[in-house]
Amino acid sequence: MTGRLRWIGHSTVLVELDGARLLTDPLLRERVVMLRRTEPLDHEALDDLDAVLISHIHYDHLDLGSLRRLKADTVVVPYGAGALVRRRISASIAEVGPGDELAIGGLTVKAVHAEHDSARLFGKTTDALGYVISGSKRIYFLGDTDLFPALAEVSADIDVALLPIWGWGPSLGKGHLDPRSAAEAVALIRPRIAVPIHWGTYYPLTVRKSERDFLQTPARDFAAAAAELAPTVDVRVLPVGGRLEL
Repeated sequence: MTGRLRWIGHSTVLVELDGARLLTDPLLRERVVMLRRTEPLDHEALDDLDAVLISHIHYDHLDLGSLRRLKADTVVVPYGAGALVRRRISASIAEVGPGDELAIGGLTVKAVHAEHDSARLFGKTTDALGYVISGSKRIYFLGDTDLFPALAEVSADIDVALLPIWGWGPSLGKGHLDPRSAAEAVALIRPRIAVPIHWGTYYPLTVRKSERDFLQTPARDFAAAAAELAPTVDVRVLPVGGRLEL
């Protein structure tokens, strides 16, 4: 066994590959403003990380409180985001842009373009990124992105694509993949396995238990669309907290 993935929830994925441990976009809160998490967190599983990969600076992807909970050697952020985290954590900060590569353990991590707005309050903006993690397997974490034709050229021979397919609540904001466009992205990327993320993790407190079926709908719709548009790709729908052996 060379590695495994664990979908912690939302866009947070623990990647264990060739002896290295990487975590994407940690959002480690039971509550986010008026949102509640559907499943409890396992904080102990997230100790001793080699790196944290931040795709962009929206608050649900760069959450400073979540970063402070983690023990990581390196935090990788888009250019311009270093100042947001440098005074708040003790890890080394690496700022990257599309095309930049880092060696982390025995892995190579390459930052790639994502088609998404990346801004915080008071006018702070950066690029939005995805990351291709290469070792004995090649894993593509898309971050947040809309569909764009160059997805087909990001990298060849992707073993696992981690694709955002929704958000939270019953509606989806601008600049995100929905289940159908995420399936179109799968057809462009042509990975061996596609794992949907960024769905089913948080819901508005105003939503009653009997009204929460919408949390599962994006994954069902994505699997159906991917079967139509990319029938050779193995779609693995994980529950929040679910694992995939590589």
